[in-house]
Amino acid sequence: MEIVSDASAFLAVVLDETDRKWVIEKTSGLALISPEVLPYEIANALTAMKKKGRLTDREALGAFSISQRIPVRLVPIRIYDTLKVAIKFNIYAYDAFYIQCCLETKLPLISLDNHMCEVAKSLSIKVVT
Repeated sequence: MEIVSDASAFLAVVLDETDRKWVIEKTSGLALISPEVLPYEIANALTAMKKKGRLTDREALGAFSISQRIPVRLVPIRIYDTLKVAIKFNIYAYDAFYIQCCLETKLPLISLDNHMCEVAKSLSIKVVT
């Protein structure tokens, strides 16, 4: 079985956050799918954490390297349709890419972003809880 995973789930694992164990349990034995923007969003989040003093240069680079070793199939997503979702729900395009990925692949979503999960549910996307 496959599941769409967003950057928050990846970051929880690579940064050893409190939800790490939950994410690993929920994705164990599943194939991960994400839109092609995933590595860009991870890099962006890591630089934001670095700028806020939450990570050192070495930690940010190390976390990115670890994230790249997690097996995931990156898929192209229709940008125009993603933009429509982002506008309709007043969310960032980065978040809308994962929702659009679920819509296009008809797969469930795993995310630690509660608002994104609520938007997904409103579109009848199954959300891992």
